[in-house]
Formats: sequence, structure tokens, C-alpha cells
Amino acid sequence: MIKDRITVSLDEDAEEALERLVSRTGKGNSELVRKAVAFYAANQQVASADVSLDLEEYHEMLASGEHALLDIDFLHTLLKYSPDDGERAEAFTRDLDRVAQYHAAEYAERFESLEEVLDWLSVCGFLTVRESTDNTYHVVFPTEDVKWFMLRFLRKSTAELPFGLEIEQGVSKVLLRAVPE
Repeated sequence: MIKDRITVSLDEDAEEALERLVSRTGKGNSELVRKAVAFYAANQQVASADVSLDLEEYHEMLASGEHALLDIDFLHTLLKYSPDDGERAEAFTRDLDRVAQYHAAEYAERFESLEEVLDWLSVCGFLTVRESTDNTYHVVFPTEDVKWFMLRFLRKSTAELPFGLEIEQGVSKVLLRAVPE
């Protein structure tokens, strides 16, 4: 049931986007605007974050197979049973470090601050930033295994960024601090 009518002024980009949606979906302007408002309300935190996150780019990485959606329980299981000693463990950490080194080059071109890196990794579901002050971030990981995995990744993947990374581990959270180099 429709309760209220509103008038909306669209700039040229928004008008073109709405026209494309109408053309693609065959739905009317009002229905699409209602859905857009509902979608924004459900995703407001990500949509309004002060991040250089480009959701279209992330969608393209998902669609191309460069990234994958992974059930969090599946990730926890993979990490829980990853080898922790012997040849397989060395191969596992060597491969993890190679992935992190690849991302270090990518991150050097994409990010300028630890905040941007943490925002990206939180969107990917690896961690939650609870609080931040003066380049210090209180970070919570879903499990100890994910914490170990992501801290190793962070140490290596931020190596080419214009700051150093200090890590202070507490019982259930980690303080990450960006320090000038």
C-alpha cells in the first residue's frame, strides 16, 4: 500500500541511471525509486562509509571469478584444519605470503591509509573495526584462525604503503596502528 507521494529532483546522472533501469527491467519509475530507497536503507552503512570502495568494481571481481563469496563457516573450517607444522604448513604459509605480496603491489596503487585497507577487508568479511582514533584501530576477527591468517596477510600486504604497521594483540581484539615510516 502506497502511503506518501514525494517529488524528487534528479541530476543528469541519476536521470540517465533511472532511464537505463526502466529500460532494462520494464518497471516504472516509482517502483524503481521505492526499491532503491529500500536497498539504500538496507545497505546504508556500506553506501555511506568514507571509503574509496567501488562496489561496481567489487561486483566485477566477483563476476570474473577473481573474488569468490565464501560461507564464513567454510572459511573457518579451511583455516582450522590448515596445516600447522611440516612441509604442508611451509607450503601453506609460503603461498599465503605470495598472495599477500601480490596484494601489496595492488594496495600501493589503491590505498593510502590503514583505514582504507581495513574498510576494504571488513567489506570482504574478514574483520570488524570497532573503534578508531588517531590511526589506531580496534579490530575484532571472527575466530583465532582468521585472526592469525589476516594478521599475517596484513603484515605483508601493507608493506608498500606509506606507513608502518604496529600490531598489539589483546585477548579478543587487536590494536592496529599506522605509524609514519
